[in-house]
Amino acid sequence: MDVIASDRQKIGTVDHLDGPDTIKLAKTTSPDGQHHLVSLAWVDHVDTHVHLNRTTAQVMSSW
Repeated sequence: MDVIASDRQKIGTVDHLDGPDTIKLAKTTSPDGQHHLVSLAWVDHVDTHVHLNRTTAQVMSSW
């Protein structure tokens, strides 16, 4: 499932949940080839994608 920032940019694809409150993104969709973590607290809603309440810059600054 794609993960979309609030500025409508795709930041990655869900690999799996890492613990009870973190999404691990697939390293194959990462620009640097690494896994990255996204807090479930940042999720605004889920439909066919996971939509975040943070911009791409905000999410990437936490990596």
